[in-house]
Amino acid sequence: MTDHPVLGQVALGYCPLVDRPRTVTALRLTVFPERPDAAPDAAALFAALEEVWPAPEADRKPVPQVSLNLAGEALLARAMATGPGPQMMVEVPAFMAGDPAQLASLTAMRERGSVLVIKGRPVNPLTPEVLSMFTHSIVDMAEDRRAGAPAPAGVTRNITCIQTGARTSADYDLAFTRGAVAVAGWPWEDAPPKASGRSSVPADISTVMDLINGVDREEPVAKLEGVLRRDPTLAFRLMRYLNSPAFGLSVEINSFSHALMMLGYQRLKRWLALLLASSAKGANAKPVMYAAVRRGLLMEELGRQQDDAEVRGEMFICGVFSLLDRLLQQPFKELLPSVPVPDRVAQALRGEGGPYAPFLELVEAIEQSSLFDIRERSEALFLSPAVVNRAVLGALLSARQLDG
Repeated sequence: MTDHPVLGQVALGYCPLVDRPRTVTALRLTVFPERPDAAPDAAALFAALEEVWPAPEADRKPVPQVSLNLAGEALLARAMATGPGPQMMVEVPAFMAGDPAQLASLTAMRERGSVLVIKGRPVNPLTPEVLSMFTHSIVDMAEDRRAGAPAPAGVTRNITCIQTGARTSADYDLAFTRGAVAVAGWPWEDAPPKASGRSSVPADISTVMDLINGVDREEPVAKLEGVLRRDPTLAFRLMRYLNSPAFGLSVEINSFSHALMMLGYQRLKRWLALLLASSAKGANAKPVMYAAVRRGLLMEELGRQQDDAEVRGEMFICGVFSLLDRLLQQPFKELLPSVPVPDRVAQALRGEGGPYAPFLELVEAIEQSSLFDIRERSEALFLSPAVVNRAVLGALLSARQLDG
């Protein structure tokens, strides 16, 4: 990431926008000014964000990839005067959408190609002229108490509804029953997995675990390739990861032995960790897999301050594996004996503290878009807002490159 000064003036949080099949279709990025009375340079902010979400090429139809929830009226006012490209949606509070004094700004934004979203339920019906400027409404689940495909007051049915505030898989179900096209939020309040008593795991997951164990023991490449041949699909997925722009290699990896020669055992292990986390089954696992990838990449980016490749690798694995219990529906007590992880990682996964636990807590605060917790966790780690925000955007960029 370029060193944008504006990144020292804000705090960033994010969550997914999830559709009915549980596919993550976009990301909701919450931007807080570091001081309530401050108005960071919106044009500079958009320039930083465009490194992650670049404007589409002229001959391509723009598809919104991120919804901007800009906290603070001063920041939002500057953003409305500038307007991002069509790859970013801008959330406009309902009270501002209904203010006649804002009509000129909204019109100018639409003429520049900005995609507008009404945030909240308008107190009074909006005029057809104003309604025509918006593609979606975004309403918190707690504010929408009606069943059966509701539309917020003043919003017609041609404006689709996104619901925020989802905290469980059941919240997802309820939102889609109400007619939402997408839900913003994580299912972190789902009940934790109970002891299963299972002595085995699905074949594809077992294959990845065997590979991780073999790499951990530095077994001969011929033996490891024999394990990988059990599942050609896994081999394809691994090669896809290794050849993604996020990996940054100058040559194309064409075999497992080539990967091992180029990377060595320990660097390869971190990508097998990513492969394991992405092997979960079931629609409800998709948002969790999305989070696991970004947790690993963000933990690694935060670890760059340590200038220690081994520590960064362990932090990556810690982030990815922090959701492994949810993905595989087995508690860590059952999982950790089967998956070799360093002691410092195991400490954090078991909730026993250790050097990586504070970084994991910071990542969780960013996922929850909790400004107070982001500040508190960052200060405890002596990380400035600029360092944290560069890490967030760097991780999100790498994750987009992995997604292809």
